[in-house]
This record gives sequence, structure tokens and C-alpha cells, in this order.
Amino acid sequence: MAKKETVLFALSTCPACKKTKDFFTDNNIDHLLVEVDLIDIDSRDKMLAELKKHNPKETFPTIVINGGEKVIVGYDKKELATIFTT
Repeated sequence: MAKKETVLFALSTCPACKKTKDFFTDNNIDHLLVEVDLIDIDSRDKMLAELKKHNPKETFPTIVINGGEKVIVGYDKKELATIFTT
């Protein structure tokens, strides 16, 4: 299985984001976690601009794989398993 560069845009208080984080942890999936609500305002604006490129609605969680080759919006365990564990 090829390694995927994965960025998880999340909110620290979001239940679906927690499920996604737990999925990545439980399956030892390397990823960059960006909890948008916990970063400083300047960084937040930059991260939201980046997020908007991949998900114009700016909803969470948003998972960006390989620079946008694949984007998953929301928690979808079945799709995550298909992409990351097969």
C-alpha cells in the first residue's frame, strides 16, 4: 500500500472529527492534524483558505489526500477503510 500524504482539517469539539481522528489512530495512519479552532487567528485564516480550496463549504472534518487528489468531507468509516486499509 502506497503511503498517502493526508491532512485532516478538524475542530477539537466536533464528534465526527473525533471519530476520524480515532480511526487514524486505531489504524496507525500518518496524518497532519489541523484543529482549526485551536490555532492562532493568522494561522486559522490561512488554514481556512487552504480548506476552502478543497471544500468550499468549510465543513468538518475534511480530509485532503495527496494534495487534493482525493478529498473526503465528513466521517465515512467505510470510505476511509477502503482508501487507507486496503
